[in-house]
Amino acid sequence: MATSRTVELEGHIIDSGMMQRVFGLVMDMGGSFHVETFEVGTRKDETSYCQMTVSADTEAELQPILHELHQTGANIADPVDAQLEPAPRNQVVPRQFYSTTNHPTQIRHDGEWVEVEQIEMDCAIVVEPDQADGTRAYTKVLNAIEEDDLVVTGEAGIRVQPPERPRDASGPFGFMQGGVSAERPSESLIEDIATAIVETTESGGDILAVPGPAVIHSGARDDLARLVDAGYVDYLSAGNGFAVHDLERDLYGTSLGMDVEDLDHPRKGHKHHIYTISQIIRAGGIEEAIEADIIDEGVMYQCVRNDVPYVLAGSIRDDGPLPDTITDAVEAQNAIRKQAHEADLVLMMATLLHSVAVGNCLPSKTKVICVDINQATVTQLADRGSGQAVGMVTDIGTFVPRLADEILDA
Repeated sequence: MATSRTVELEGHIIDSGMMQRVFGLVMDMGGSFHVETFEVGTRKDETSYCQMTVSADTEAELQPILHELHQTGANIADPVDAQLEPAPRNQVVPRQFYSTTNHPTQIRHDGEWVEVEQIEMDCAIVVEPDQADGTRAYTKVLNAIEEDDLVVTGEAGIRVQPPERPRDASGPFGFMQGGVSAERPSESLIEDIATAIVETTESGGDILAVPGPAVIHSGARDDLARLVDAGYVDYLSAGNGFAVHDLERDLYGTSLGMDVEDLDHPRKGHKHHIYTISQIIRAGGIEEAIEADIIDEGVMYQCVRNDVPYVLAGSIRDDGPLPDTITDAVEAQNAIRKQAHEADLVLMMATLLHSVAVGNCLPSKTKVICVDINQATVTQLADRGSGQAVGMVTDIGTFVPRLADEILDA
């Protein structure tokens, strides 16, 4: 005997393609649907509503369908309270725990909807009832779960709200709704990105820069440093390699042994990066090297001088590493997560690994601009769950100077 549930979709469900995805998911997973109510918004500023019954042959077959629909933004009608189960021990979640998306999420408790704080993908939701200000719900990564934490399980009593992209450019991402393309006009795109950065700063928002070593290697270092000095970067998240390249440029005029000005490879230039690391270790760290006048320009210099917090996350490939680099992966992830939750706009520049790492920590409402010479970087970022990421395919050595000129010389 078939079993069924009623689900609801609301918002710009036609323009965003949500209805098409929902219909396709149900059919691809062996279910069926019947539309009970369909109200179409007839103007650009009007939303649409759909109520539909989703059916499958058995409850076991229906549950995966409902899970996928829920991740897309289709919510069960007439919801009950979310199911809570205590964690059996530290770092162990109950079976069938709810794994979060990066979309704004609410859980139902005692008949009331409660916003989930610090939303990001692939986390558990922990609920603290009976707090002074009512019930609190927030995400926790699995390794942070503590014994007896009340963890949300199943799909019931959970409401997910993916960001919408209406017909015009008035949505939350404005000009960025076109995704990524190598063929879009670069000059107008850079102007739009500059406008978004300036508007974010002027409205009191925070900007997180995520640069890769290629920013230094391509000669864009001084222009990124200008943006930091002018107050258009509030946080910086990078790897050990980026900082070493930046410091090497100051000490030796090279980046990974290559002279950035004439592209020559000076004798013993290949050793400059390890010499740089040695000098910074000897000084005690980046800030200490700046205080000792060993370093007097560059991105890391401007971060220290302008009190811009930075996270340098280490990897298995790092030389040294620098004293400032966080070598514990979990500690580095938590530091990145703290910055990501504060950011209103994230500018990712020529770094696939760090772009994905930061993207995994971001809520879908955060504006993300990814600039890379390789279109696959933005594509992979979106495929890993950061669907709001949009980008520009261009050489980073061209992009950053133009962006700095557009912002600072306007």
